[in-house]
Amino acid sequence: MKNIKNILAIAILSSATVVTFAGNETRSGQAGATELLINPWARSSGFGNANASLIKGLESQFLNVAGLAHVKKTELILTRTNYLMGSGINFNSIGFAQHVGESGVIGMSINSMSFGKIEVTNVNNPEGGIGYYSPSLTRINLSYAKTFSNNIYGGVNVKIINEGIANLTATGVAVDAGVQYQTNLKKGGPTNMHFGISLQNVGPTLKFSGDGISFRGYAPQNGYVPPKGNSQTTLTVQQRVNEFEMPTLLNISAAYDIALAEKHRLSPSINFISNSFTKDQFCVGAEYAYRNILMIRTGYIAEKKSDTYINIFRGFNAGATVEFPLGKKGTTLGLDYSFRDTRAYKGVHSVGLRLSL
Repeated sequence: MKNIKNILAIAILSSATVVTFAGNETRSGQAGATELLINPWARSSGFGNANASLIKGLESQFLNVAGLAHVKKTELILTRTNYLMGSGINFNSIGFAQHVGESGVIGMSINSMSFGKIEVTNVNNPEGGIGYYSPSLTRINLSYAKTFSNNIYGGVNVKIINEGIANLTATGVAVDAGVQYQTNLKKGGPTNMHFGISLQNVGPTLKFSGDGISFRGYAPQNGYVPPKGNSQTTLTVQQRVNEFEMPTLLNISAAYDIALAEKHRLSPSINFISNSFTKDQFCVGAEYAYRNILMIRTGYIAEKKSDTYINIFRGFNAGATVEFPLGKKGTTLGLDYSFRDTRAYKGVHSVGLRLSL
């Protein structure tokens, strides 16, 4: 009865929140920091973002930070993503998680996108030849998650966002929060049902600042601007810059573990993503696992059809993990890979290493 009440409470909360955060494609392009919508990790991205209720470990910082509470001791992750193959953009991520106290886990990670060198051009030098600059998109995640009972996990993630080019930068803060609930259908049996809710990218607006929005000009004298070289007053003019909002979204997810045979598991999952600044998405996926040594997963991301596609990620996703045991104390080294189909270029490939102590 207690489990039923908890499930009903989660369902009611989900329904109320979906109404509040309904997708709105007419607002597409009005939010900034859209790199926050890109999963930087290799293991979870192969699931097609369908696993907000199943996700565990440090990678939970992206989809549902409540899953961070499942870290038993220490976890280290390093991931390299080739974003939009052919564009020359890379996404590098590194992070660690540490169990603290009786039921808490802290986590920290850095995700950074690199675009290579871009030639500087201006009105007087449209062909370049005056130098290069390198854009940067970086976010730092600081998280805390806690196990509240055998069934309920919760967590909070604070992310610091920095975007910049040679002479313009924007820095801001956003917060994620999530809850996971799991239960077993048979008393004393393994976990079967998983539910998850997470709210992401909630925070104040951002605004760019720097020398890139200013220029030097000559002050008019009695309505007349004297030619160069004549006596005149120069001014530095600062242009106005509009603020932009965070790409807030809501995940509502459910999954079910099926024991196919001894040491074999199949976990189908579904996730509804309600976006505040673009179309809503439905994600379905499944993971097959053999003794938690070999895991193969796939997913599909769908959205409402129209003449205009907004989200870059769509369609097929796939990935695999191989866990290598190191010693007799439960230490493992995992090798993760994922592929994500996109509407432009040749998809996204991610490779990661995970050390669990």
